[in-house]
Amino acid sequence: SRRFSCPSCARSFEALVPQSFSFNHQEGMCTICEGLGLGEGIDRELVVPNRHLSVRAGAVEVWGPIQDPVFAALLEKAGRALGFDLDTPFADLEPAGQRALLYGAPDRKLPLQGGLDFRYRGILPTVDEFAHNSQRYKTMLQSVPCSACEGSRLKSESRTVLLRATSITELVQQPIGQILHFFADLELAPREAEVGGELLQEIRRRLGFLDKVGLDYISLDRPAATLSGGEAQRIRLASQIGSGLTGVLYLLDEPTIGLHPRDNRRLLAALQDLKTLGNTVVLVEHDRETLQAADHIIDLGPGAGTSGGNLVASGPPDRMQRVKTSKTGAYLQGRLRIPLPTTRRKGKGTSLRLLGARQHNLKNIDVEFDLGKLICITGVSGSGKSSLVEDILYNALAVGIHRATRSIGEHDQLLGLEHIDKAISIDQTPIGHSPRSTPATVMGVFDLIRQLYAQLPEARMRGYEPGRFSFNKPGGRCEACGGLGWKCIEMHFLPDVWVECDACHGQRYTSDTLQIRFKDYSIADVLAMTVRQGVELFASVPRIKQCLQTMADVGLDYMSLGQSSTTLSGGEAQRLKLAAELARPSTGRTIYILDEPTTGLHFADIVQLLTVLHRLVESGNTVVVVEHNMDIIKTADQVIDLGPEGGAGGGRVVAGGTPEQVAAVPHSHTGRILSEILQEESA
Repeated sequence: SRRFSCPSCARSFEALVPQSFSFNHQEGMCTICEGLGLGEGIDRELVVPNRHLSVRAGAVEVWGPIQDPVFAALLEKAGRALGFDLDTPFADLEPAGQRALLYGAPDRKLPLQGGLDFRYRGILPTVDEFAHNSQRYKTMLQSVPCSACEGSRLKSESRTVLLRATSITELVQQPIGQILHFFADLELAPREAEVGGELLQEIRRRLGFLDKVGLDYISLDRPAATLSGGEAQRIRLASQIGSGLTGVLYLLDEPTIGLHPRDNRRLLAALQDLKTLGNTVVLVEHDRETLQAADHIIDLGPGAGTSGGNLVASGPPDRMQRVKTSKTGAYLQGRLRIPLPTTRRKGKGTSLRLLGARQHNLKNIDVEFDLGKLICITGVSGSGKSSLVEDILYNALAVGIHRATRSIGEHDQLLGLEHIDKAISIDQTPIGHSPRSTPATVMGVFDLIRQLYAQLPEARMRGYEPGRFSFNKPGGRCEACGGLGWKCIEMHFLPDVWVECDACHGQRYTSDTLQIRFKDYSIADVLAMTVRQGVELFASVPRIKQCLQTMADVGLDYMSLGQSSTTLSGGEAQRLKLAAELARPSTGRTIYILDEPTTGLHFADIVQLLTVLHRLVESGNTVVVVEHNMDIIKTADQVIDLGPEGGAGGGRVVAGGTPEQVAAVPHSHTGRILSEILQEESA
């Protein structure tokens, strides 16, 4: 209407402007949640706890089975008008019908007999309003999608504008690959082309850049906080490709993190485009294919920590492969390789069976995890691996075994819990946010070291207890810096500056405490040691040596015992957690879940990691690894490949079994690459 009003209900609206479709502008944002998409309400799972019941049979908890004929008649009238049926199970209703039932249509008048009409408000807005006004239910309120805008962040007027029968809310909820197809197939009339032709070209171009770097499975409305580091990095990369700048130096830290080998080539093509424009691209990378595609490689080492820092080799890949001292060159050339196991384990004969997994994009799949094996979950990015392993499997195990309070992803049943007595998830989240946390404290080995120092003759003569050697307690620590060894100087409008403590000179302890020595080493000297040096120093103390040797076994022998945990990379934090679990007694009935443990690892480090993982399995435990690295996948006992694509095109089990069985499945992306690797290994 040119008069900006509805001829049926006489409701008026403002003229549309671009800001009408922005949740960051008051012209477009939902007035209830102010564009956040979140509000306070009752947990949606509690409102419809059993999705297999119909509304009439009691699917809606607050209504229960509907027996009142007047109420049933009103709901039936609303259902006929809005697209939901009272006798169809909630799970089988069309998405539009579910949405209408839950959120209602407050702007739409539904006629009744006698010339009357009513508006159906929906279950969720009604329940949330009731909970806000009830002292009894206020404690049950939590952060939920806004019931006014259904989490879309936009006001209703903006959500009703359609482009080829599609609203902007429906569009941005789709994966980028589908949106790209939508705009690629969109044909404009001559008049429309004059208005929006250039905009359409720019939309296609920018979506094409995101698709090119392997992000076709991500929806445009996905919150930035939920993106992995690799995904966020590739989004920034896509924006740089589109900028068309030249003469720029780009520095990227492991851009292949989280990428399936199939998508590596797309990323490499995007980096080649940046180079072709006249830019220089510098990568910190361990991926074999990326290294082989480089024009120049700078190899540092030969070891890590104090054993590294030297230039081992520099030059094109073919020249670097001939350098004898370069481990990277040896693995690229094939002089060193990660061998295939001679046999695949048969397992314990028992399994965990996950039935009806349908979290996010999972397509109601059944998955069987054979216990007593090294199991790899594979698939392209966005195929549903994390939804399967983290959201459903681990959370269900944590609730079922450890009585944890976690939200479990949608599924029907998990069978076989009686075969497991402990479930441990080892991810790459930071260990701690305090500079007082160190590898020695995380491992628990520092407690043993403090007890050892307290038992030394001179310490006993002075009456020192183990607490005397803690830098977290008053007594033996330097009080000028509180045992940190550094002081923070506040710069007010500038970032804080940390300087070495002028009282203890970074040693954390008082001079009296430092006089107690074990083999001529003070407690401060121990914290400054690497794990490798610690193994040698405490060779005669079995409990301490065992903890430190475990750290060395997972490839952390270069790490300083007193290094702040806040300075550790994601991969180092994950391996430190793994070492801490390895140091604990194993029952042989534990399931370990690891998410991409090879992040940041060199070929030589992967060999060490595999040794540890196989050692866990040999003890009777089960290890489940979400991984893209083919060196890990080829050594697994069982591979479960999800896909075939990401987003809506994924969520199915494409192949399963031993690596050889998966390699025989032609429509599996993992299988095709695995087939090439297995053929090379057997040649």
